[in-house]
Amino acid sequence: QVQLVESGGGSVEAGGSLRLSCAAFGSIYSTYCMGWFRQAPGKEREGVAGIDSDGRTTYADSVKGRFTISQDNAKNTLYLQMNSLKPEDTAMYYCVIDWYVYCSGSWSLRPDVYKHWGQGTQVTVSS
Repeated sequence: QVQLVESGGGSVEAGGSLRLSCAAFGSIYSTYCMGWFRQAPGKEREGVAGIDSDGRTTYADSVKGRFTISQDNAKNTLYLQMNSLKPEDTAMYYCVIDWYVYCSGSWSLRPDVYKHWGQGTQVTVSS
């Protein structure tokens, strides 16, 4: 079993920055895909960024150049650095993980790829 605990959400003005963290507890296999999803009220859950155990990254077009996903393997922690935040980035952000040898591209940003989800952390960006 694996447990994911997100932190770092909050309220920020447009143009500001936040860094989300996701700590993973339990059985973590050596090959995995991790990522961040978000869901705004009344909208579908969407993939934001993904990374695999070899460090390959994927980003949604809407966040490219503004968000950076990274990981600290020693701490079993995933990060999402969010810069130049916009009001449309307002959403609940979720951390995900599942066990795959390789993940990259749009496939890695599909919510049905992941069985393990955190509880989420709220990000609110005001204009």
